[in-house]
Amino acid sequence: MSTTKQFAIGIDPSGGRAPVTFAVLDETGALVQLVAGDRQLVFEFIDQNESACVAINAPRGPNKGLVRERLQKLAAGPAHLRGADMRSVEYELKERGLSISPTPGRMDQCPAWMQIGFSLYAHLADLGFASKTAAGAGNLCLETHPHLTYHALLGQTPLPKPSLEGRLQRQLALFDAGIGIKDPMDFFEEITRHKLLKGELPMDLLYLPEELDALAAAYVAHLVRQDAGNVEWIGDEREGQIAVPIRSETIRA
Repeated sequence: MSTTKQFAIGIDPSGGRAPVTFAVLDETGALVQLVAGDRQLVFEFIDQNESACVAINAPRGPNKGLVRERLQKLAAGPAHLRGADMRSVEYELKERGLSISPTPGRMDQCPAWMQIGFSLYAHLADLGFASKTAAGAGNLCLETHPHLTYHALLGQTPLPKPSLEGRLQRQLALFDAGIGIKDPMDFFEEITRHKLLKGELPMDLLYLPEELDALAAAYVAHLVRQDAGNVEWIGDEREGQIAVPIRSETIRA
């Protein structure tokens, strides 16, 4: 029996002072590492470990004009092509009533966080990471999206991410899904009348928004590592598909 540890890694590119936040889960779904910093930290961890499934909260590359081609076939005239500068997956989600940032067709028009994502995919491909078509063997790299993941877990639109209640909701959703992280309900046990009056809330028990996004990606990677049938693949493979959890009861350590 193989003793190789299999890690699930979630990466959230921000393009800010700390370009990436990444979370690492072990085979049971327990949190091993949660770090913000340069993308090199991710590569160093991967280099030191033999087996990993990596999920990135970013598109694989600029759109290839598939939505524009589709709309041109449906109707003539420039008015019908407004908002066509996006990938097929983004158009499909828009039709479902779920809106995420569109991916431009030109690299120089893509924001910094997307370009960081592009470089991550390219580097992992150079290391031999496969797409979902080879999910059963070796290392795997896939695309996901935190808003869609939390929407699937909750069965509804999550509360605003920067808010206290939004952070609590997301952390509780992951905890209830079996991820080995801090129990957000401990936050309420630490609150007293005195602490409220002093404004001394136990914020160290809650994860930051970007950490929650990285944890959501790691959760999806963990699901896929268990069984690729645990997720729905949305979009056209030619432009990149997003992996979204089908149900929230799939991992209970």
